[in-house]
Amino acid sequence: MDDSNRHKGVTPQAARERPTLKTIAYMTGLGITTVSRALKDAPDIGADTKERVRLVANQLGYQPNRAGVRLRTGKTNVIALVLSIEEELMGFTSQIMFGISEVLAGTQYHLVLTPHVHQKDPMVPVRYILETGSADGMIISRTAPDDPRVALMTERNFPFATHGRTDMGIVHPFHDFDNEAFAYQAVQRLVARGRKRIALLPPPAKLSYYLHTRIGFERGLMEFGATEAAMGRISSEASLDHLRSHMESLMRSPEPPDGIISISGSSSIAMVAGMEAAGHRLGQSVDMVSKQSAEFLNWIRPEILTINEDVRHAGRELAKAVIARIDGVSPELLQSISQPVWSAMAPRD
Repeated sequence: MDDSNRHKGVTPQAARERPTLKTIAYMTGLGITTVSRALKDAPDIGADTKERVRLVANQLGYQPNRAGVRLRTGKTNVIALVLSIEEELMGFTSQIMFGISEVLAGTQYHLVLTPHVHQKDPMVPVRYILETGSADGMIISRTAPDDPRVALMTERNFPFATHGRTDMGIVHPFHDFDNEAFAYQAVQRLVARGRKRIALLPPPAKLSYYLHTRIGFERGLMEFGATEAAMGRISSEASLDHLRSHMESLMRSPEPPDGIISISGSSSIAMVAGMEAAGHRLGQSVDMVSKQSAEFLNWIRPEILTINEDVRHAGRELAKAVIARIDGVSPELLQSISQPVWSAMAPRD
């Protein structure tokens, strides 16, 4: 038997078992109730006692038994993140998860990713979480102006936050990026570079930020004296192969655009390949402004005019909002919008 275990009266089998509150109580000489309250930072437990309990818990690698917590409190200590498995390849998923995890690291909550396919019914993962009680709160993306997921969770009084706004008369927590400002500033920058025929690759029309993007784009065209070069019935949801071939055809047309605005960084790479296949060159016959969720586009193509959407910041804001909603904070106090920031790596005029 190991000397340290013999000294404490702990058998090898017990040493291999998952530590519990009873284990910490034995090691500290305190009662189980005192240990439990110390780990919960109860105000009636002294600071020295809390420190001693936490030190032993850390040394033992103690983790609360989530099944036991749920039986005692009805809580899961889980925040569910519902994301489409087709979310943007270039940084979106990892960045939003990093941001959420940074906030949850200082709490009792754990992040569980619930993937789904966006062509299928978006209600399925939400209903599953609600019906199984598998989370205390939920974060969803790809919001629609009239989003049935928001209506259902509001009806059930279930804490949630959305990445994106809705327009359905329901006040709820959200964090959004100002896509209207993005599109407006993109037009302004292109016109300043002498571009007059500008095409926009928008998000899918069913999503809320499609309208925000169109409003900013059309306002920019009107104020800065440019015209729209029709992109056709295509969005950032199209496959990269389709985007490449579509852009090649557009750039071979009699009146191709001389400026392009892309809502998606990964889509931009495909479109650059298409325009170059048609014989055009960035920074010469055509300029492009692209949004990106991570600094990568200018490593590949320094000519792209890049605007950053800080998705990690969005993750932090969403995590804080859903935790606050669980704690009963009013939803109108849990709404935020971040502004576009031109990348330091983008070309200077």
